[in-house]
Formats: sequence, C-alpha cells, structure tokens
Amino acid sequence: MANYHDIRYNMTLSSSTTGGGSMVLLETQTASSDATISFTSNIDSTYKEYIFKFIDIHPSADGENLTFNGNAAGGSGYNETITSSYFRSTHGEDGTSGAVAYQESMDLAQSTNFQPITNGVGSDNDQSMSGYLQLFNPSDTTYVTHFMSRTSNAHASNLMRDVYTGGYFNTTSAIDEIQFKMSSGNIDAGVIKMYGVN
Repeated sequence: MANYHDIRYNMTLSSSTTGGGSMVLLETQTASSDATISFTSNIDSTYKEYIFKFIDIHPSADGENLTFNGNAAGGSGYNETITSSYFRSTHGEDGTSGAVAYQESMDLAQSTNFQPITNGVGSDNDQSMSGYLQLFNPSDTTYVTHFMSRTSNAHASNLMRDVYTGGYFNTTSAIDEIQFKMSSGNIDAGVIKMYGVN
C-alpha cells in the first residue's frame, strides 16, 4: 500500500505534469555516500514517460550540483550528446538577492558532459535539494528524447534556488539507463524514486 507522501505526490504530478496519467513506482534508491546512482533497468517501451523524484538529496561537498546523463541501448558509458537550457530564480534568507536569470554556464550545446539540474547545493546539516526530472518516450527511435527538470535547493550561501532545466539527448537511439552524480564529491544522503507514467 502506498504511503501518504507517495499518494499526495502522485496526485500533484498527475494534475500538473503528467496530463492526468497514473504513476507506477518502479524503483527506489537510497543514497549513502555514493559517487553515482544509476537506474539500469525498467526504462523501456512499457511507458511513454518516466519521472525521477528527488527527496532531500544531500551532497558531501559544499556548493555542488546534482547532474545526470543517459546511456543509449547497447552503448557504454553515460555520455550521450545533450543540448539544453537552464534558468533559475533566487531569494536569500535575509530577503535580499531576489532575481531570475538564464545561466549559460549550466546549459549544454552538443556536449557529452553531465547536465546540472541544481545550483550550488549546500552541505550544511540542514541543507538539501528536492524536485523531479521527466524523461519523455525514451524508447522511441524516430525522435530525440526530451527531458525537463525542476528542482529546489538550499544554496551554500543561504539562498533558495528554484531551477528549471530542459533539453534533449541528440540521438534517435533508445535511452535505457540514467545516472546521477554530484558535480564533485558524493551523494551523501537522500532518495531517488523512478516512476513510469501510463
């Protein structure tokens, strides 16, 4: 039986991001000082959309970013070519620093680098990030595979950062694996859940 948190989250995503589709929990991974977290199964033609949910991801190093890349079916290494855009809003705990800005240093242009989806997550004991990543029709071999992400994080400088990222893997090969890692250091703690959307 699903717990209250999952039911509430499913209802929210079903109405706001999934077009009313129902979500099926496929896998849960809990970080414990992990260099990477990889989802290597269950990403197939069963679902047209996959959602990864991040809950209180805490980095081991201060001011780092959660990043991801994919692996095409039959490929090796998480090094698919990505083109993306990235912007974020900011507000400080002291009421200053309110701003919305595009951040060119975080986007990718035909790059095989890992894509950042947060902005300077703090490593204080009470700091973390949460949010989600959507992956659209990754088994399709006609079109490139699109993704969108929205995350909220407590910044190392005691700021709130709300980050939007969108882009595509520039390949028509099926994407069947996704890996997450921090830009430096480990994923010290937190949970990542993967859902399929009917």
